[in-house]
Amino acid sequence: MSAPATSELARDDATLRRFLHGLPGVDQVGAEARAASLATRSIKTTSKAWAIDTAIGMVDLTTLEGSDTPGKVRSLCAKAVRPDPSDPSVPPVAAVCVYPDLVATAVDALNGASVQVASVATAFPSGRASLPTKLRDVRDAVAAGATEIDMVIDRGAFLAGRWLQVFEEIVATKAECGDAHLKVILETGELATLDNVRRASWLALLAGADFIKTSTGKISPAATPPVALVMLEAVRDFASANGDIVGGRIGDLRGVKLAGGIRAAKEAVRYLVMVNEVAGEEWLTPKLFRFGASSLLNDLLLQRHKLATGAYDGPDYVTVD
Repeated sequence: MSAPATSELARDDATLRRFLHGLPGVDQVGAEARAASLATRSIKTTSKAWAIDTAIGMVDLTTLEGSDTPGKVRSLCAKAVRPDPSDPSVPPVAAVCVYPDLVATAVDALNGASVQVASVATAFPSGRASLPTKLRDVRDAVAAGATEIDMVIDRGAFLAGRWLQVFEEIVATKAECGDAHLKVILETGELATLDNVRRASWLALLAGADFIKTSTGKISPAATPPVALVMLEAVRDFASANGDIVGGRIGDLRGVKLAGGIRAAKEAVRYLVMVNEVAGEEWLTPKLFRFGASSLLNDLLLQRHKLATGAYDGPDYVTVD
């Protein structure tokens, strides 16, 4: 299936609707069975060590609470750059994700480190605000130094069938991002069906999303294996439909971010297996796959240390965020 041009969709609701309705339906039972099958794959110790380090490098270390303070964000940034102060071989995480008003604090704390600064925007987590208000949210975050923007779609508009409205809001948000990458949060737990997850994924990709993201982390269910499977298929098929050449043009490919409820290293490793099997090894990079998490990093560090020493550490081995 070839994808219509963005310019064509932007002026034609019928074309967008026809395309999204024409996507193959998702066999929910089949998707659940395949996701369960992939979760049974085992990996050897050397591969597990690689997977844990890879997963650490894919974490968007996140704090999105009303009680967040500059001090908490500075502490989080220090952990992002040096996840285990006792072991300099542990890689830094991919990004720190904060509210727009704390972006400047994160930029200052990271002080030029390789860790990206991501900011939620567009009336996170509900997405219920006027478009000018949402875009001001984005402009403020980018002006403060955010290199990645995590926007939320208006799920009410999507579920009411106002797909062109959602499409146009993503296009407008992308335009405000400048050089910052745009991650579009679908809030899959509110989309009800895997068919809707597939349609929302394609809609976001067609509108210019650099990443599609499962969840805000504020509702349940959030990231689940069947949802991840459908979203990985979407970025893979989008690349194929647009003729992108995998292996040499990663910048032309679109990524997936899983957020919400992923706390254990074994879950992260299972998702890496899924990425490899469904999308391909090209997606096994922080440029194309992320975990939005806070507590996940701690378990990855504990499991990494166990592999190195053969002994389990107490919970005080890692800092509590």
